[in-house]
Amino acid sequence: MSSITVRKLDVDLSGGFPRHWLNGDAYRTHFFNALSMSFPIGEQMFIDSLRAAAQWVEPELADSIREFVGQEASHRFVHIQYNAQLAGQGFDYTIEKSLADRVRLVSRLDIRSRVAVTAALEHYTAVLADGVLRYPEWLDGADPQLRLLWNWHAAEETEHKAVAFDVYQAIGGGYARRVLWFLHVSLLFWLDAFRQTAYNLKHDGTLWRRSTWASAGRMWFGRRGMAWHFLRPGLQYLKPSFHPWQHDNRALAEGGLSRNRTAFRTVGQ
Repeated sequence: MSSITVRKLDVDLSGGFPRHWLNGDAYRTHFFNALSMSFPIGEQMFIDSLRAAAQWVEPELADSIREFVGQEASHRFVHIQYNAQLAGQGFDYTIEKSLADRVRLVSRLDIRSRVAVTAALEHYTAVLADGVLRYPEWLDGADPQLRLLWNWHAAEETEHKAVAFDVYQAIGGGYARRVLWFLHVSLLFWLDAFRQTAYNLKHDGTLWRRSTWASAGRMWFGRRGMAWHFLRPGLQYLKPSFHPWQHDNRALAEGGLSRNRTAFRTVGQ
């Protein structure tokens, strides 16, 4: 079980940031913006599902749930600030209502299914986090505060990437349920991300520019493209023997935190 530390990030987004904050690249900027827009609702769902399961797990895992909740609450707070700046630039979260409706449906499921959904989404955030930390070029030329935000978020997602999975196993979750919910979640996760990215680009007036689609091609299918980065971990999740820490990338998280240690403080210290 990985050590989990709750940190407060020292960023102030109230002054705003450039419209194309990721090196002037519209596609990459609006894809990361689309992900940020989904985080406050999603992270609250993660918090609620693991809190609901805490009564059925051993004390050590219950402690990990509390630390998980602390980290996710910090992420949620910062992304609310981030998204407020996007709203000020005129970018609305157009699928917010449908996502909120879906989350309400999830909250009515049995506890094993709720945690299975959380574990599936946590796998995607962990794989994204690994890419952000492993391939600095994904954020080359980014606004310094947002680059710091994404690296901090990625490091903490890596620290707690197995908590939801461990909780699922601890409450008796089985293989078939885990995989079926992962396949369902995968479809919706990517559909939501691409729909919101397309809306952002359309509102920005950059949807049909050749440079936008050239950037999309490079980001997804280039030498260190996201498509290749997500493919293998997605398939590995389908293995009956899968566990998140079979891919031990703690050193990546530790390196990212070490490089930015003056930008955050440990909560409670």
